[in-house]
Amino acid sequence: MYAQDEKLTQNSYYAATSTPLPEQPRLQGAHSFDVCVVGAGLAGLSAALELAQAGYKVAILEGKRIAWGASGRNGGQAIAGYACDQEPFEKQLGLDDAKKAFNITLEGLDLMRERIVEHNIQCDWIDGYMTASVKPKTTPDLYAWADRLADVYSYPYLEKISPEDMPQWVASKRYHGGVLDKNSAHLHPLKYALGLARAAMSAGVKIFENSLVTQLIQGDPAIVKTAEGQITAAFVVLAGNVYLDQVAPKISGRIMPVGTYIVTTEQLDPQLAGSLIRNRIAVCDNNFVLDYFRVTNDSRMLFGGRVSYSGMTPHNLSNAMRHTMLRAFPQLENAKIEYCWGGFVDITTNRAPDFGRLSSNVYYLQGFSGHGLILTGIAGKMAAQAIQGQAERFDMFSKLKHLPFPGGRALRTPALVLAMAYYRLRDYL
Repeated sequence: MYAQDEKLTQNSYYAATSTPLPEQPRLQGAHSFDVCVVGAGLAGLSAALELAQAGYKVAILEGKRIAWGASGRNGGQAIAGYACDQEPFEKQLGLDDAKKAFNITLEGLDLMRERIVEHNIQCDWIDGYMTASVKPKTTPDLYAWADRLADVYSYPYLEKISPEDMPQWVASKRYHGGVLDKNSAHLHPLKYALGLARAAMSAGVKIFENSLVTQLIQGDPAIVKTAEGQITAAFVVLAGNVYLDQVAPKISGRIMPVGTYIVTTEQLDPQLAGSLIRNRIAVCDNNFVLDYFRVTNDSRMLFGGRVSYSGMTPHNLSNAMRHTMLRAFPQLENAKIEYCWGGFVDITTNRAPDFGRLSSNVYYLQGFSGHGLILTGIAGKMAAQAIQGQAERFDMFSKLKHLPFPGGRALRTPALVLAMAYYRLRDYL
């Protein structure tokens, strides 16, 4: 499954427009740390940075390179809230805790802004994000969602965009109405992740790359093994998402790897680029199988959203993505696709995040469900706080109940393919 994923790391716009960090050493031999973090993505880097700043001796084990997975290849949209919206929180935890959970994402957005300033991370940050309705019949629901966030959750940053005003925001006949979130934003995720890694290493975090974890032996202390070494640690944070299938089988059945894909055009004429989306905000539609897009700082259209629930890369991916982009923006007919890439995100059955403990000293963070650019950072901070004895917020999330995907390892993928075919059909109707 992951060989398909690895091929798509080779033609990433983000990789082409960022400066990689020097390669870090492999783990060799036996070592001892206060905390071992598994995964050098945004969640792992965030937890490690917080712990190192608190005086802990921290190591990160990364199976590939820093931010190799979704952290360095995602759509770049820093969006308040959750992929599941608020319903699972309200049903399982009650409205008061649901409000706390929503506000935690706002804290995560502030945390990103603070870290960018504190660590001088140049990552092309642009404020503004819009959810757009594709069909007129879904626009009232979109507006009602905005009203409820404003009234119940006291979120003051939303502005409803009428059908008459939509052409002033998005130069496409495909979109009917919209809700603008002035607080959410977008950025270059790989530049941000690499900046966070630099900050973590400056704080004393030791990162071992190309050090795939092969075994976790739980205990006090715990032992984390790779092919060439091992780390003994008082605490472990598992932040490898879909890449920890064999290391943590107890929880791996509760997430599913879903392929998602992005294309970027060649650099556009600045006048054309400026005419596509007002203020260069990020935009996402409200279909179940959704599209998202934005204009980059160097005047390219970045367009994503085609998904694969089978683990297989879609056939003729670049042309298929271009066709979808032109359905929204026919004025880009003459723009060449210069980059096409993708990767796996980890979704849960209800699209709510899945945070918890495997034992008293082994924490895990997974199930960001394609909405993790903000959430990974604050999740890492909450895990670090829990290790330091301030676990109230982390434990609130661990109360969320998550069901395994039906069918077990053999049947969960075909079952999800069938289910998503239904939702895709529903989007078309």
